[in-house]
Amino acid sequence: MIEYNKKGLNKETLIDLYKSMLKPRLIEEKMLILLRQGKISKWFSGIGQEAISVGVTKAMLDDEYILPMHRNLGVFTTRKIPLFRLFSQWQGKANGFTKGRDRSFHFGTQDFKIVGMISHLGPQLGVADGIALASKLKDKNQVTAVFTGEGGTSEGDFHEALNVASVWQLPVLFCVENNGYGLSTPTSEQYNCKDIADRALGYGMESHIIDGNNILEVYTKVNDLAKSVRKNPRPILLEFKTFRMRGHEEASGTKYVPQDLMDAWAKKDPLENFQAFLKNEGIIDEAQEVAIKEDIVQEINEHLQQAFDEAIITPSESEELNDVYQNYTYQEVSPNDTTEELRLIDAISQGLKQSMERHDDLIIMGQDVAEYGGVFKITDGFVEQFGRDRVRNTPICESAIVEAGMGLSIAGMKSVVEMQFADFVTSGFNPVVNYLAKSHYRWSQNADVVLRMPCGAGVAAGPFHSQTNEAWFTKTPGLKVVYPAFPYDAKGLLATAINDPNPVLFFEHKALYRSIRQDVPTAYFTLPLGKASLLREGHDITIIAYGAAVHWALNTLDKHPDIHADVIDLRSLQPLDTEAIYTSAQKTGKVIILQEDSLFGGIASDISALIMENCFEHLDAPVKRVASLETPIPFINQLEDQYLSRDKFEGELLNLLAY
Repeated sequence: MIEYNKKGLNKETLIDLYKSMLKPRLIEEKMLILLRQGKISKWFSGIGQEAISVGVTKAMLDDEYILPMHRNLGVFTTRKIPLFRLFSQWQGKANGFTKGRDRSFHFGTQDFKIVGMISHLGPQLGVADGIALASKLKDKNQVTAVFTGEGGTSEGDFHEALNVASVWQLPVLFCVENNGYGLSTPTSEQYNCKDIADRALGYGMESHIIDGNNILEVYTKVNDLAKSVRKNPRPILLEFKTFRMRGHEEASGTKYVPQDLMDAWAKKDPLENFQAFLKNEGIIDEAQEVAIKEDIVQEINEHLQQAFDEAIITPSESEELNDVYQNYTYQEVSPNDTTEELRLIDAISQGLKQSMERHDDLIIMGQDVAEYGGVFKITDGFVEQFGRDRVRNTPICESAIVEAGMGLSIAGMKSVVEMQFADFVTSGFNPVVNYLAKSHYRWSQNADVVLRMPCGAGVAAGPFHSQTNEAWFTKTPGLKVVYPAFPYDAKGLLATAINDPNPVLFFEHKALYRSIRQDVPTAYFTLPLGKASLLREGHDITIIAYGAAVHWALNTLDKHPDIHADVIDLRSLQPLDTEAIYTSAQKTGKVIILQEDSLFGGIASDISALIMENCFEHLDAPVKRVASLETPIPFINQLEDQYLSRDKFEGELLNLLAY
């Protein structure tokens, strides 16, 4: 059924390709038995698609990254990952790659330059962009290969990743395994073009259609393209025509597939056809075939027994908590004595510029951040100093750019991504909370990414440019959240956020950008995350706030010099300085928390609960939360003033003092 062209490949290469396809097939057949025996919990079969995984991987160099999917077992075996580690992974053992925290192929390994998928499929495409960008910036002449299925091409991440790769001419091979069905949905209900490869035209991108069941066509074609891309960096869309011979996962079955279609594709089995070809060509005989299978089966059984003999994981709460973030030892750089008066916006710009000077591997990405300097002009002049390679305008594609930041981190680089407005992070929410936040916990890969988040109301910007949405992220383990209120803090905390190898969301209140001034050290310095600032001291009451709300609280106290309050500026919301909070609450006995965000589900609620649980016996009154209305943020000044918690604070403060 399959026509093979050896194209000068020698006997050793042909046999190696055969062995490389046979190994994942035999492993799968064993796994299906174990699944029926209840010894593994789930299996996503790639039977019938081995030629794609093996051919692509064989065409790649060992130091080039591959981002596979859950039907690409051949990628992992061809990269020669010890089988017992794969078996341990699937059994949730410690010798796996995720310490029992994730299953299947949801893992990566720097040792083998493989970055596994997450269930949301699409984000890995943008991650490949980031890895390829790092390769291009470092002149490594490397290719990155990333897999998706025909169903995944319907996701927005696919469009964004291909668009970015084309605009930036990134050396990425986008490998689409078109296997006929996305779970039970056929291709006729997935897209309305003849071939997925046709989409490349819209991205100004080269594309090729390859018989995904022909190992020689896959290997030789991808090998030629990879060599070309190493010399001439550019993205290429590859559509591999193949078929999924088993269910989406084994429990799904294949009843929705017409039998004649199954029979037709069974005749195109990549392994059986290639095996017959090798025999007909006299390259192997039956005795060699049996010997090869016996060797692989023996290896499988030995490694499987090793995994079975491995002890089950003993849960450790401390280990689980310690692995959420990459360990980071804060290094203090003390401020110099020379200061200048800066606005908040100037301090952020200066701090970012000095970090760029300090870290040669730091990349800034965002809409209009290059020559235009960003909508708030924070990166104005950066292109002239650092060049367009390091200060990169992006298309309007928040998801792909967050993912590219993750890819840069995998490749050992740092990035600062500017969300033009914090509200727009919703367009990149998935990679923030599911990729950046979870990667270190899942497979010890940090996300060295800072997201700058211009936020907040008070500037008549309306519902889509005014949110202060920090609570979305303080809720997500694996993220750090910083929210300064003063220029000094903003500069020092931004430097630390960039130094920290973990993902940090850095909130910058737009209404404070040009309204708050302070003397700030001129040289580079750092401040620790998770350390609140005690702005004023008193015994009457504790006021806790952050961002613009800090200034609202201070202004209120200026009107009431008789109130002697502890004023705590949190500065960092995750990690949170609970010691400062508890110490003050126990001292004053009354606590009021002021936030700009609406009340329900805001961080003030959690701080209140923490105080009630840890300081209850010291309290003389209930903890009071003051927050904005439970509505979207309105545009016109009269409505915005009514919305904000700013003008409510004074009355609530006086009521609590009188309790």
